[in-house]
Amino acid sequence: MEKKIHFAKILKQYNYKIHPGDVVAGTILHNEKSGFLVEIGTKKSGYLPKEELTLNLKGKNKSNLITTITTRDFFLIAENKRNKQYILSLKRLDYIRAWKRIKQMYGEDIIFSLNIENINKGGFITYLEGIQGFIPKSHICTNNDNENLYKLKNQQIKCKLLSFNESKNQLILSNKSAKYSMLKHKFKLGELIYGKVTSQKAYGIFLNINNIRALLHKSEIIRKNKNYEDIILEKNSFIKTKIIYLNTREGLISVSIKNVKFSLNLLPQY
Repeated sequence: MEKKIHFAKILKQYNYKIHPGDVVAGTILHNEKSGFLVEIGTKKSGYLPKEELTLNLKGKNKSNLITTITTRDFFLIAENKRNKQYILSLKRLDYIRAWKRIKQMYGEDIIFSLNIENINKGGFITYLEGIQGFIPKSHICTNNDNENLYKLKNQQIKCKLLSFNESKNQLILSNKSAKYSMLKHKFKLGELIYGKVTSQKAYGIFLNINNIRALLHKSEIIRKNKNYEDIILEKNSFIKTKIIYLNTREGLISVSIKNVKFSLNLLPQY
């Protein structure tokens, strides 16, 4: 019968050396009060603090779950010379792998559904691959400007990755961009299309065009001997416009009524 050779002895034959920043294989041996003792094939043992468990298990008992794991990869943070142990992390390994997947998603322009975890005045807070993301209010599609967004907490929302900054651990997402991509109607520059007036601001008028928010800037309204302040459009009325700007990544549309015949002839409300 073949003799069983210990994992550490095999590694010792190859002068196994590890350094902070390495990914190492290890086996959890013991659950202690503040962490886990891990064998990583060196004379010094590894230690996994409980605060370094994982990114992706919100609301679950992480300590109980980790005891079911036998052998897996760990990220080596540092060496504690005082007690001669290597400090390990699962969280940082998850973090590295999460960012790798996030970058792939951005490159592939993927649409995904995320849970709305929290809501503030600026928009929605959610999580993608365990990394906190933010959907600005300007990138949320709503039926009207007065819709109560707080009632949407814990609901799923379609979105796309708008931008990211790994060094700041920052994700910006867009629901508007996802909705734009899913539309059956494909907008074209120069297209003449009716929009429904939703609100009028000092800088222009917002329209709903196929459930996408479009801006009719005041510079695209003013004509000779006319002041923007003198133009008042009734809410929910329709106006004929021309598409002059499209940004598919951000789901932005700008329109104009210059050189559009009967642009201020409103259609009946419906």
